[in-house]
Amino acid sequence: MGWHLKKTVAMVGMMGAGKTAVGRAVAQRLGVPFLDSDAEIEAAANMTVAEIFARDGEAFFRAKEAQVLRRLLADRPCILSTGGGVFMSAENRAAIRDRGAAVWLKVDAGTLWARVRNKDTRPLLQTADPQATLARLLAEREPAYARADLMVEAGPDCAIEETTGRVVEALLSRPDVLEAR
Repeated sequence: MGWHLKKTVAMVGMMGAGKTAVGRAVAQRLGVPFLDSDAEIEAAANMTVAEIFARDGEAFFRAKEAQVLRRLLADRPCILSTGGGVFMSAENRAAIRDRGAAVWLKVDAGTLWARVRNKDTRPLLQTADPQATLARLLAEREPAYARADLMVEAGPDCAIEETTGRVVEALLSRPDVLEAR
C-alpha cells in the first residue's frame, strides 16, 4: 500500500515514551523521512543536549529548540521526533498545528521510569530523586500533551511495531495529514 503524507507529524510526549523509536518505524512504514529535533540541535551546536543544558542552561536550549522546530516544520513533510519539553511552549504548539499535526505517545509514569532510569543522558533527571522528578514533569506536562491533535497509548505492553500500527491508524483518521493510496 502506498501513502501520501501531507503534513509533518510531530511525535510528542515524555522522555522514554518512544518518540524516536516509534517515529523512525512510522517513517519507515510510510516511506517518508524521519528527523529528530534533538539530533538536529546537537548537530547544529556540535554538542549533546546534556552539554548544552550544562553550559548554557535550559532557557537557551528551549530557544534553540524552537528555532530548529520551525526550520524542520518548513521543510517537506516528515515524521519528526521532538524533545519532551517542546510541546510545553504555546508558540511551539501553534507552529506544529499550523504546519503539521502532533501525535502524543501517552505512557504511564512507571513505564517511563523503567525506560529511562539507567540512562544518564537526561539532563532534567540529574536530581537527588530522578523518579520523583520524572513523575512531577509528567504531571506538569500532561495538560499540554493533551492538546495534541492525536493521542496514542504506548504503554508497557506495546511493542514498537504495535505502537507504530496505532500511530498509522490514528493518522489515517486525519485525511488532511495522511491518506492511503
